[in-house]
Amino acid sequence: MIDRSTTTADGAGAGDLEGGEPAMTLHDPSRIAAGARVSAVAARPGLQRLTDLAAELLGAPSAGVALAGELQVIAGVSGRPVWQVGTERRLDDTLGGTVVAARAPRAYADVRSDPRVADLPAVQAGRVAAYLGVPLFEPTGEHVVGVLAVFGPEPRVWTEDDVALLSRLAGPVTSELELAAVIAEFEGNRLRWGLAIDAAGIGGFDWDLVTDELVWDDRMVELFEYDRSTFPGTIEAFTDRLHPEDSARVRDALQVAIDARSGFEVEYRVLLPSGEIRWLLSRGRVLPDERGAAVRMVGAAQDTTRQRDGDARVARVLESMPAAFFSLSRDWRFTYVNVQAELLLGRARDELIGGDVWELFPAALGGAFEENYRSAMTRREPAVFQAYYPPPLDSWYEVRAWPDADGLSVYFLDVTERRRAEDAARREAERLALIAQVSDTLSTALIDRRGARGALEEVARAVVPALGDWAIASLVEEDGRLQDVASWHHDPALRPTAATYARLRLAALTNTAPIVSALATGELTVIPDVAAAVGHGLPAGEVRDAYWQLDPGSAVAFALVARGRVLGAMSLYRDRDRRPADEQDHATLRDVADRVALALDSAALHEQQRRMAEELQRSLLTAPPEPDHSEIVVRYIPAVQAAQVGGDWYDAFLQPGGATMVAIGDVVGHDTVAAAAMGQLRSLLRGIAYSSGGGPGSVLTDLDRAMEGLQVHTLATAAVARFEQEPVDRERGETRLRWSSAGHPPLLVLHVDGRVEVLATERADLMLGVDPETRRREQVTVLARGATVLLYTDGLVEGPDLPLDDGVARLAELLGELGHLPLEELCDRLVAGLRPQGSEDDVALVAVRLHREDRPRPVSAGPERVPRTP
Repeated sequence: MIDRSTTTADGAGAGDLEGGEPAMTLHDPSRIAAGARVSAVAARPGLQRLTDLAAELLGAPSAGVALAGELQVIAGVSGRPVWQVGTERRLDDTLGGTVVAARAPRAYADVRSDPRVADLPAVQAGRVAAYLGVPLFEPTGEHVVGVLAVFGPEPRVWTEDDVALLSRLAGPVTSELELAAVIAEFEGNRLRWGLAIDAAGIGGFDWDLVTDELVWDDRMVELFEYDRSTFPGTIEAFTDRLHPEDSARVRDALQVAIDARSGFEVEYRVLLPSGEIRWLLSRGRVLPDERGAAVRMVGAAQDTTRQRDGDARVARVLESMPAAFFSLSRDWRFTYVNVQAELLLGRARDELIGGDVWELFPAALGGAFEENYRSAMTRREPAVFQAYYPPPLDSWYEVRAWPDADGLSVYFLDVTERRRAEDAARREAERLALIAQVSDTLSTALIDRRGARGALEEVARAVVPALGDWAIASLVEEDGRLQDVASWHHDPALRPTAATYARLRLAALTNTAPIVSALATGELTVIPDVAAAVGHGLPAGEVRDAYWQLDPGSAVAFALVARGRVLGAMSLYRDRDRRPADEQDHATLRDVADRVALALDSAALHEQQRRMAEELQRSLLTAPPEPDHSEIVVRYIPAVQAAQVGGDWYDAFLQPGGATMVAIGDVVGHDTVAAAAMGQLRSLLRGIAYSSGGGPGSVLTDLDRAMEGLQVHTLATAAVARFEQEPVDRERGETRLRWSSAGHPPLLVLHVDGRVEVLATERADLMLGVDPETRRREQVTVLARGATVLLYTDGLVEGPDLPLDDGVARLAELLGELGHLPLEELCDRLVAGLRPQGSEDDVALVAVRLHREDRPRPVSAGPERVPRTP
């Protein structure tokens, strides 16, 4: 039973129901300008009477009222029809627009001849000649909302009295317009509110607490399935329909509102005679009398059955979905949690509902969860992110948070396994990329002939910081001792300290040091606490100081082993704030160790083979003679990437007659066959030239025939030059250069005047080994003493980066620039200038300088060395 006592209560409030629409502003120029609806304005009889009055008082055939906005809209007309109600034109195209722009009356005796308005489209229509218009101001006088005008088809001069009279009518016209707009707006609002109430299923009630009379509107009667004949008008009509499970709760809510003279809100079920259950949400307020006693309860009830059914369906979906879902109120308390969320969050629903999310999950504070939740709530924008929550959950979550009026809806998935798989894939990709980088680094270092030390320096840089914060690389020397040859630290400021420690550590370590164990076993050695294993055992001094400045936490040491032989070692250190290397890191280190060791072993073998090949090559090339006042310098440089004997060769010797013969050649190929052919050709040419005493052309002709007869099946280019001098030549200080070329790059001559001459024929002779019957041509050039002659192979002037003609031109240019240098230095500078990084082909070079004979042999030319005359 509800107690309806009228006993007063201290502090009880008085007053009507709260809410309602705000008061309308009557003087709203925008509403007047828009006219609400023009039809409503035009239907006002008062406006029509005022328009008729304007036309009658001013004796005008027509009058009209127009509303002014971006468009001019005709709202009223009188007299002779010129415009129709509702006609719209751009304001700037009308006569009324001139009134609005001036904010003052405008009178035109004849608009057709008035230059101010004659071009307006409204004038061009030709139905108006005389026009008088006055502005219609809203009551504050700030805005012009329209125009009142009189006009006619014949010209007319308007007097000041005409203007004054029409201006006096403007005020009543404005009032009529405003009244029409207010009425139209009120009717529109009333209709909208009625439709809204009907659509929302809202009914109203009024309960007299003194007489116990209950008044319901038609909607309330319908909601409780009464009709007017069966509704008794008492509170029992209400309580009889309450669902038994909700009855006590509703009665208590009403009683609390009566006792406190306050408002209430309660949602409940009603059990209808048809057996249907309907959900209703009631809101109301208890009203006291002048003494504070509760005398009335008024309010409304809304049918929320559909919403409840929808919520129930949503709840069923949320409960059955495989993803976790929860909602938070605006004060960060759980308001709903589905079954999957209970499982992922590790807490029961009863424990979560009503609890503060930051108190229940404190690790969320200060991280991605708090940042994104608060951002979504504040900015009213969804947030999508991934974040890790530490133990006891110890999981990664993919979270989507949507803000709404009630708070935040959160959908999330446990993506820990996916993250682990992604992390594993990422680490594997990084591992492969690192191994590829190490391989490239090793290849580049070894190709550039930086040796094992240079290669290990590059490797130390490549593995930091990916596998460690700093590293030391060691190499086993030829005497079997280990030597630290490289170090690198990710922090540039600590690199000198790491270098100092690397320089001193081996002498300070004991036989139990991890690096010793790694070398002995050939296995990867893990040092979880470097201080305990190494740091505390170091002797006082520079090495100890360097160690503690670096202060590593953990380390890994591993040997570099290839073909069962230890070639070196590496030590990788990690700082104390970095986790120790794990099994995946160890696997990467083993791969790195294998590749480094294999590369070092291959490089050592390659270098050994290269040295052997070079030594063999040089053994086949004899030292040149040094005839009187002539200086001969030779250079042979093997290809940078080849470990084979090449086919380039040179020779210099004296013929029995005393002439100096110089030859240079290049056998096609870079293998042992080419090397053997090179040795045969060189020996044949030397023997033919010495025994025959012939000139360069005949020597090459005989060589070509000998190759055919002795079955030396190869192709080669060659150039032969003979420096000869008769007594008359000696008297003139001249030497004759006789030369012949078998498809070889041209000889270069640096004359004493600094001019460089390229010795070449218009058409080159065939290579050796093509046609043994080829006739070889000879050319003769007279040289003054002091000239320099250059013979070379194509490896110096040709390559992928340098076309042959460009290379020859560049060599001639350098010869002209550097020709003043001593011959030994000149040859070195020419090779360095053209091939600073080495050549992909062998390079042979012979330079001959003819010193003057009227003075002693220069010291720079060395001693005279000539064979004994038989």
